[in-house]
Amino acid sequence: VQLQASGGGLVQSGDSLRLSCVVSGFTADYYAIGWFRQVPGKVREEISCIPTSGANTYYSESVKGRFTISRDNAKNTVYLQMNNLKREDTAVYYCATDVGSYNRADYCSGFTYYRMTHWGKGTLVTVSS
Repeated sequence: VQLQASGGGLVQSGDSLRLSCVVSGFTADYYAIGWFRQVPGKVREEISCIPTSGANTYYSESVKGRFTISRDNAKNTVYLQMNNLKREDTAVYYCATDVGSYNRADYCSGFTYYRMTHWGKGTLVTVSS
């Protein structure tokens, strides 16, 4: 099982970016995928989650209304569209999954980083003012 996040970069405040998480080694259709971010010295933050159905998604208050999570099961890929980026969005972004989320449409309601069983390498997002 592998997850690979990409799409990070250096942008200005107010810009947009789309992160991609490509999953290999299992069929992503049946598992929830979560996005997290971490700033050095701070706890990893759960920012968004999408369950198998694509409905009942989760967003943290810090990104709600600006970020949108989606999935393309044909491509085994989950996206995080990030609009109106702010300096405080600067972080390394990770995607991850929990094998315990298999076929659970309600998984994201209890979404936390310590439940994740597989992590991808992060992608750096830097937002300048």
